[in-house]
Amino acid sequence: MPDLFDDNLKKNIESSAPLADRMRPRTLNDFVGQEDIIGPGTLLRKAIEKDELHSMIFWGPPGSGKTTLAIIIAQMTNSEFVQISAVTSGVSDLRGIVKNAQELRKFNNKRTILFVDEIHRWNKAQQDGLLPYVEKGIITLIGATTENPSFEVIAPLLSRSRVYILKPLSPLNLKAIIRRALKDEQSGLGKYKAKLESGAEDLLIKASNGDARIVLNALEIAVKHADESQINTDSSDRDKAGQRIVTKKMIEEALQHKALQYDKAGDEHYNVISAFIKSLRGSDVDAGLYWLARMLEAGEDPKFIARRMVILASEDIGNADPMALVVANAVFDAVERIGLPECELNLAQGVIYLAKAPKSNASYQALLKAKEDVKNTLNLPVPLHLRNAPTKLMKDLGYGKDYKYPHSEDDSDQEYRPDEIKDHKYYEE
Repeated sequence: MPDLFDDNLKKNIESSAPLADRMRPRTLNDFVGQEDIIGPGTLLRKAIEKDELHSMIFWGPPGSGKTTLAIIIAQMTNSEFVQISAVTSGVSDLRGIVKNAQELRKFNNKRTILFVDEIHRWNKAQQDGLLPYVEKGIITLIGATTENPSFEVIAPLLSRSRVYILKPLSPLNLKAIIRRALKDEQSGLGKYKAKLESGAEDLLIKASNGDARIVLNALEIAVKHADESQINTDSSDRDKAGQRIVTKKMIEEALQHKALQYDKAGDEHYNVISAFIKSLRGSDVDAGLYWLARMLEAGEDPKFIARRMVILASEDIGNADPMALVVANAVFDAVERIGLPECELNLAQGVIYLAKAPKSNASYQALLKAKEDVKNTLNLPVPLHLRNAPTKLMKDLGYGKDYKYPHSEDDSDQEYRPDEIKDHKYYEE
């Protein structure tokens, strides 16, 4: 006999779940976005349709569909689906999963898909513990990560998995998701007859950073909390009667503060500072200021930014404008002494100066060439005439002999390097 209490409880839990969970697609045809990896004719789509799955890593930003895609794959391939979070699970949990997977494969010939959310949170030992079962095919791994798997997933596990890169959802993708949620009366917000006023939808999409969860959860709050003043009472139009109008202000309130996607210990941290340095190197003042503002808004340490500016002053400007290093050091000192928020002005001034300064990487290139010679020639002896001779023995051995003191005699024919590399040129004006 079916347990009606359990069924009712399940329905109540599902109905009270956030909109993002209720609207989760169930099939690939309902899945929005990521056409490059899951569209018709793609490698992954063919593998799913033929039930020829391989282990894989989904790398992408929050709300791009990593978990949803894993669930759809499990359903379409009739596999046992086990979902765990690397934040709360460890080796002991893995042992139980592996034991069940072995039994399912042995007695039911059924594959087990293990979906590890935030797999980058597992340390090397934990990932090593998973490796033999992936190798033997006992478990098909689907890992999800917002961090670069090249750095966060061990090489042996990475080599046995295919990495799929999920992109932030496009504005068109998010519009389709919003409209589906507003129309769906069973799982979505259709019963509210809600409509977004001009500008509200664009604000919601821009603030989301391509994250469908943010869009749906903010939309649900805005629609449900529309008071009587936002409900259309026009009884002459049956379709509009009772319709809730979601305003731009309501979306702003529902969103509250949307933090920039920027993990100071993660991949985006390095992406943004890279864009910042390349903008200054390319003499684009406005781009430099944009990336500076982006880092400051996200809470980046201003001293980290200032240190990179000091490096750039020598690496990319050098003696084309020697004052650049002076300015960059002055900015760093000001940042240390003043702190936020006032030091933002010092950083902005420095960014403008460095971006507008003439560029030369001659110093940097010269150092690289010299280092290459050092690496190739190892420990060439210092020429005798360049050595100091503080003792009689050293003088007798020829240390310092024939050295020409530039302040008192012509040293134009004096060689300052070992003979093996004396013709090598490093610095180009």
